[in-house]
Amino acid sequence: MKKHFLHLLFLLATASLLAQNATLNLIPQPVEIQQGTGTFALTKSTTVGYNKPEAKAAAEMLARHLSTPTGYVILAKEGKSASINLSLKATPYDKIGKEGYTLEATTKGVNISANHAAGLFYGMQTLLQLLPKEIESLSPLGGRGPGGGWAIPAVKITDYPRFGWRGLMLDVSRHFFPKEDVKTYIDEMARYKYNVLHWHLTDDNGWRLEIKSLPKLTEVGAWRVERAGHFGDREDPKPGEKATYGGFYTHEDVREIIQYAAERNVTIVPEIDVPGHSMAALAAYPELSCTDATVYVNPGTPFSDWWGNGTFSMKVENTLNPSEEKVYEFLDKVFTEVAMLFPNPYIHVGGDECYKGFWKNDPGCQALMKKLGTHHVEDLQGYFMGRLDKMLAAKGKKLLGWDEILEGGISPGATVMSWRGMKGGIEAAEMGHDVVMTPTTFAYLDYTQGDPTVDPRIYARLRCKTSYNYEPVPDGVDAKHILGGQGNLWTEQIPNMRYAFYMTYPRAWALSEVYWSQKKDKNWDKFSQKMEAHFQRYDMAQKRYSKAVYDPIVTTKKDGDKLVLHMSPEVAGLDLYYTIDDVMPDNFSPKYTAPVALPPGPITLRVQAYRDGQPIGHLITLTRGQLEARVDW
Repeated sequence: MKKHFLHLLFLLATASLLAQNATLNLIPQPVEIQQGTGTFALTKSTTVGYNKPEAKAAAEMLARHLSTPTGYVILAKEGKSASINLSLKATPYDKIGKEGYTLEATTKGVNISANHAAGLFYGMQTLLQLLPKEIESLSPLGGRGPGGGWAIPAVKITDYPRFGWRGLMLDVSRHFFPKEDVKTYIDEMARYKYNVLHWHLTDDNGWRLEIKSLPKLTEVGAWRVERAGHFGDREDPKPGEKATYGGFYTHEDVREIIQYAAERNVTIVPEIDVPGHSMAALAAYPELSCTDATVYVNPGTPFSDWWGNGTFSMKVENTLNPSEEKVYEFLDKVFTEVAMLFPNPYIHVGGDECYKGFWKNDPGCQALMKKLGTHHVEDLQGYFMGRLDKMLAAKGKKLLGWDEILEGGISPGATVMSWRGMKGGIEAAEMGHDVVMTPTTFAYLDYTQGDPTVDPRIYARLRCKTSYNYEPVPDGVDAKHILGGQGNLWTEQIPNMRYAFYMTYPRAWALSEVYWSQKKDKNWDKFSQKMEAHFQRYDMAQKRYSKAVYDPIVTTKKDGDKLVLHMSPEVAGLDLYYTIDDVMPDNFSPKYTAPVALPPGPITLRVQAYRDGQPIGHLITLTRGQLEARVDW
């Protein structure tokens, strides 16, 4: 009897220890976590309280989110007697700053405190992640929650961001996304503590912002002919063919979206991409180009040639003429309305991939170069950006641009967004400019995220683990100039919002820890476990995401005349089974444990990842030719 009693005590102690150390799958990782014992359960009598009017919006948002899946009518009310309290501190807690918060959950209730409303909003997001995945259900589950209840583990959290700029960029030029889609994108990024939406509104493929003083920008520039197929390989418009695909945002749409974002602590930074990437504008106003040639809004046809060294040439003009005064009159009208609509201090002016071949042959540009005393056509970009900088300053705005704006010199107050690796950001920071780091090698969310034989082809690859391992502050650079960073979603191959989610997540979860969490707390294996828990939350919410992390990474090397196969899983706990004898692999096939010297001949590799004896991810199939092409990939 005594033995049974001791055994029972051991089981109870073990259960208590397990409860105390239950995994908290929080993304991004908070600064400090102290786990306690026990849980607090949501019930029909649960209420959400707030202590100041500025906290009301977060409290009401939380109440609505809790009510849907639980089926309870959870209300937000002012006062301190609620089950869950959101409180703005009377005396600021310096440690957590403007966006930080503290969260304490006990068996009696939950208290979230912050210096500002943004902190309460982020504390609310953490609280939702503490609840079981069923809290993401789109319909009431009531008592059918996990274990028949809705438990919040006892925990004490102190949290605040590492960087102030934590952004995602959404390109709405290549494909137009209606305002409700943009709101959906904002909703999700805010849940992972992003606070900047960089809105790429204009490009060669569509002008998406109403400019009332220049109506042809949307009458003409917002529409292109309908085309299917791979972007960049499509057919040119036919004579007389109507432009029916596109759309744009009215002033009223923009104000609505800005307000929606502000309620979720997201600032919107608009981008008007000039002087290159301006084909949609030139389709409306061809007199702004060097040639005055008639162009069309590009539907995804090839109009440039790119060379292996990163240089390119344009078959069709897509660049504004920097020597033409009416270009600056045009831009003044555009930026007057942009500055009026967007309250944030930054306007992004692009500046990237500006082809200068048409400038080089233009008499007006040659005369301007002579006047400026320069023999380098590249210096005209510096002249152009200098004029834009003064134009924006007169409207109370700061100029922000891609790292090419460094060419030809920029004003001391300009902010640089470094995309061509880290070099431009380092150079700008050393010159004293503020920098937003968003290099292609870590932050381009349109890149293929799994094996390119599975995901639709695009020109580069970016694994989730690579994004996670990104460090935005280069060695030797003064961190005060690194505002933060962002992930960029270009949408040539992204026609709808569900696929935008597929391309954004889970890599944006990885980047959220890069930009929010402390550098010392980053750990890929721990993150990947949390990531898989968030897969389940997305399944519950019927949201789309990529499972490319389950696909093996396959490369090859040469050892003399031998082709050697190298494979690795991206996440822990996977076994890789493969065949090279033209049979389908299963978990009784050869298991990859070390590099394999492949035999000569027309072999085909087939490899599948397994976990706990069950297949997971995609079957990867590669011919010998494809394997040869992956030597030192």
